[in-house]
Amino acid sequence: MPPEYTDTAFHITHESEETGETLLVGLSQFGLAGLTAVDYLTTQLDLEPTGHITAEALPSITPFSEGRPRHHTRLYSREDLDITVLVGELFVPVGAADSFSKAILDWTERNNVDEIAVLSGIPLAHGPNDHRTFYIATEDYRPNRLENADIDPMGMGFLDGVNASLVERGMDTDLGVGVFVTPVHAQVPDAEAALRLLSVLKSVYDLDLDTAPLEEFASEVKNHYAQLSERLEATERREQPENRMFM
Repeated sequence: MPPEYTDTAFHITHESEETGETLLVGLSQFGLAGLTAVDYLTTQLDLEPTGHITAEALPSITPFSEGRPRHHTRLYSREDLDITVLVGELFVPVGAADSFSKAILDWTERNNVDEIAVLSGIPLAHGPNDHRTFYIATEDYRPNRLENADIDPMGMGFLDGVNASLVERGMDTDLGVGVFVTPVHAQVPDAEAALRLLSVLKSVYDLDLDTAPLEEFASEVKNHYAQLSERLEATERREQPENRMFM
């Protein structure tokens, strides 16, 4: 039987009064492509930490660098940028996804966030011609962000876990939600997949972003992300979200 997470709760602490209308999300998921992309984004855009998320009744991690610990799930922003970035290094099992998503959605509602964009890798069998990024997006996200974007919709499949919870909320409210997905390989982090996701962000959000140093950045964090990947692999398969998609 899969573990139950009925007592799991997430709490958001946010020190900034400014959030912007958009929340960009990258989590500890397949290939860590989305996580790599948003982590890189915070560095390239000189974003400042403005908050964090804590978890109750869930096996946790405390990342650190150069002996300095940091929260596993963090919020970043900048006064002159209408975007908040969520960097999530903690793996959230399917059983805790609704609780995690509810904390995020309650926070977006309180702070007048109009849309959420999630960056994610998918473990999909693919050929060289399929090294692209696809979208799954709600009705109100598509005309605002994707009408003139050169991005294909994902053909068929299912979302679950956090991605599914966020999209489901977007379908029933005026919150626009877009999930950008790209195939990932076994190596961690998949820098090429992260680069594809960042390219989409540059286009959709008109960001002034230099992606050239990404390979070097990925190399710097490779060992850290490799340990995160080992934690994902050690988690029982039934706990992991299944992005069951077809091109």
